[in-house]
Amino acid sequence: MELLRVVFRYYRWPFLAVMLLSLASAGLSIGVIAFINQRLIDLQGTPGVVLAQFLGLILLLLLISLGSQLALTTLGHHFVYQLRGKLIKCILDTDIERLEQVGSARLLASLSSDIRYITVAFVRLPELVQGIILTLGAVLYLGWLSPSMLMVMMVWVAVTVLVGWVLVSRVYRYMSRLRETEDQLYKDYQSVIEGRKELALNRDRARWFYDEVFEHDSLAYRHHIIRSDTFHLSAVNWSNIMMLAAIGVVFFLAQGLGWATTGVAATYSLTLLFLRTPLIQAVGALPTLLNAQVAYDKLKTLALADYQEGFAHHGNLDGWQTIEFRGVTFQYAAGEAAQGFQIGPIDLTLQRGDLVFLIGGNGSGKSTFARLLTGLYQPHSGEILVDGRPVASQDWQAYRQMFSAVFTDFHLFDRLLGPDGEPPDPSLVEAWLARLGMHDKLHFEGPRVTNPQLSQGQSKRLAMLLAIAERRDILLLDEWAADQDPQFRRTFYRELLTHLRDMGKTVVAISHDDHYFQHADRLLEMRDGGLVELTGEQRELASRDAIARIDE
Repeated sequence: MELLRVVFRYYRWPFLAVMLLSLASAGLSIGVIAFINQRLIDLQGTPGVVLAQFLGLILLLLLISLGSQLALTTLGHHFVYQLRGKLIKCILDTDIERLEQVGSARLLASLSSDIRYITVAFVRLPELVQGIILTLGAVLYLGWLSPSMLMVMMVWVAVTVLVGWVLVSRVYRYMSRLRETEDQLYKDYQSVIEGRKELALNRDRARWFYDEVFEHDSLAYRHHIIRSDTFHLSAVNWSNIMMLAAIGVVFFLAQGLGWATTGVAATYSLTLLFLRTPLIQAVGALPTLLNAQVAYDKLKTLALADYQEGFAHHGNLDGWQTIEFRGVTFQYAAGEAAQGFQIGPIDLTLQRGDLVFLIGGNGSGKSTFARLLTGLYQPHSGEILVDGRPVASQDWQAYRQMFSAVFTDFHLFDRLLGPDGEPPDPSLVEAWLARLGMHDKLHFEGPRVTNPQLSQGQSKRLAMLLAIAERRDILLLDEWAADQDPQFRRTFYRELLTHLRDMGKTVVAISHDDHYFQHADRLLEMRDGGLVELTGEQRELASRDAIARIDE
C-alpha cells in the first residue's frame, strides 16, 4: 500500500523500531500462551513462584504492547501533522488558475475529510499490525505443536482470509464512490452557506435545492456508506464465526481422528481464542486503512504544486520603470459546450507612477486582466516584461511582490503587515486611518484588528489600509469605490488617489465612475477581451458617459 510506503520512506528508522517492538509484543504474547500450556495447566513448580512469573510476563506484555501501539500511533500522528502542513504549503504555492480549477469545495473536502481519514487510519493501524504479527507468531507456535493440524488450520485460515478479502475489496470500491460523493456534498454545503440570503428570500429555490440537489447527493452518500458498512460487517462477522468454528475443527481432528492429544487440542483452542480478538480488530482496521488510501489518492489528484520548504523571496524587482504586455493572451478552460472566454492579445506598457483607470462592461475581461497584471494568472501566450526583461518562470514570485491588491472578492485578514512581514509603520497607519475615516471604527491589539466585522464599504477601507501598510510599488483596486457612499467616493477619487500617487505608488483602479475619469493619467478600456487606451476625443466621450460608450 502506497501510503505505508510513504511513511516508511520518511520515517524509516522509527518505523523499523516500532515494528521490532510489535514483534517483541507478539513474541511475548505467544510466550504467555506457551507458559500457560507448559507451567499452569500441569502446575509444574512452586505455585507462588509460577504465579509470580506469570504475573511478571503479563506486566511485561502490557508494557511492551502499550509501548508498541503508542509508538506506532505517535508516528502516524507525526506523519499526519507533516502531511497537513505540506498540503497547506502546496496550496499556498499553487497558481491561482489551478486552485480555481480544483474549486474550494474539493480543497475543503481534502483538508477536512481526507486528512481525518488518514488520521483515523493511523489510530487503527496498531490493531492491524499487531493482528498480523500475532497471527504469524501463533502459526509458528502451532506448527511446532502439531504440523499436521497446522496444515488444516492454514487451509481454514486461507479460506477465511480469501472470503474476507473479497468482502473488503467491495468495501474499498464503495469507499472510493463515497469519497466522490463527499465532494458533491461539500459543494452543497458551500451553496447553503454562501447562498443563505437568496435561499431565505426564495423558498421555491430552497425547496428545489433541497429536493433536487442536496437530497440526491445525500441519498447517494447513504447508499454507498450502507453498502460499505454491510461488506465491512460481513467481513468482521465472517472472521469471527470462522475462528470459533476452527476450535470445533481442532477438537474433531484431535479427538475424532486422533491427530493430537487433548492437551495439544486445548492449547490450539486457547491460541485460537487468543487470536480471535486481534484478528477481528485487524479486519476492522483494514477498511480504515483502505479509506486512508482512497483519501491519499484523492490528495494526489488535486495536482497541486510540489512541496517546497519555506517562503523565501526569489529576488526582487525594486527600481523598475516599465511593465510591458507583449502579445499576452489568456483563455479559460473550455466548458462542455464551447471554448472558454479569452482575452488578448494585449499590448500595453505601464510606466512607474502611472494612475490608470480601467473601464469596461461586465464580462469584458477586466478582472482577468487584473489577475494577469498582478501575476496571479500567467499568460498562455505572449510575455510580460519588466524594464524590457521577460518575466521567466523563476521570476513570478518576485514579480507578484511588486503588487498589493483589493479585489472585489477580497478576503479580509485581521493583521497589518509591513514590508517583509515586519510590523507596519505606525505613522503611516495613523495617517491613513484618518484619511479613510476609520480612526474611531477600528480597535487594535498591536498590529491585529480586533473588530473586523464591518460593513462592506468599511471592510474595503480596511482592506486598502492593509494593502497600503505593505508598501508595495503597485496598488490594484478592483471597483473599490463601488461600495462607498457618494461623499467618500468623491474623497477617494479626488484625495486618496492623489495621496497614493504622492507616495510614489503606481495605481491601477478598475472603475465605472465616469464622472471621475478626468482624475486618471491614463484611461484603458476592456471590450470583449481586447484592451485599448482611450485618448483625446474618445476619452472625453467616455468621461461624459461611460455607460453609453459601453453600450454602443
